[in-house]
Amino acid sequence: MRIIGLTGTIGSGKSAVAGMLAELGAEVIDTDKVAREVVEPGTPGLKKLVETWGESLLTGDGSLDREKLAAIVFADEGQRRRLNSILHPLIGAEVAARLAASRAPAVVLEVPLLFESGFDKMAHECWVVTADEDSLPKRIAARDGAGEDAARARIASQMSQEEKARRADVVIDNSGTLAQTRTQVTEAWRKIEKL
Repeated sequence: MRIIGLTGTIGSGKSAVAGMLAELGAEVIDTDKVAREVVEPGTPGLKKLVETWGESLLTGDGSLDREKLAAIVFADEGQRRRLNSILHPLIGAEVAARLAASRAPAVVLEVPLLFESGFDKMAHECWVVTADEDSLPKRIAARDGAGEDAARARIASQMSQEEKARRADVVIDNSGTLAQTRTQVTEAWRKIEKL
């Protein structure tokens, strides 16, 4: 099984590229989804978050108030590191279990913080999706309903596109049309199929 680590700055189009890879036959493990699952009500992950930041993180139905948590961790690097130290081991264990159970010839690990979290070490190769930096805040604001200032803060909290691209085996430029992006993805995929 070939494991591809897929990352990119928030708003770059990671999920679109992951979808294209799924259409080409890869199994996709989206660590954002896994991260949500490990903090569902009743999980050890949610319990640890409440122990760390208090019950004010819970909504009326006992689930995580993601907006409150985001306000804490995106404003303070120390709090973000603390969150990552709680979630990354839980996410890593779940990803490892899914990889062990997979029978797919290729698995894509879609990980926003691929290099920062160490998930790149699980991959045979790392793909980075980039996009025009000026368009990123607008993309994020449109997708998430957040303001552009909040989007810029989230971008600033991550490793730069340039650094991610420097570490990548494959760079997919998603600044153009989806058709152009699909062509790049298909070409890179064809190289993997030959391995």
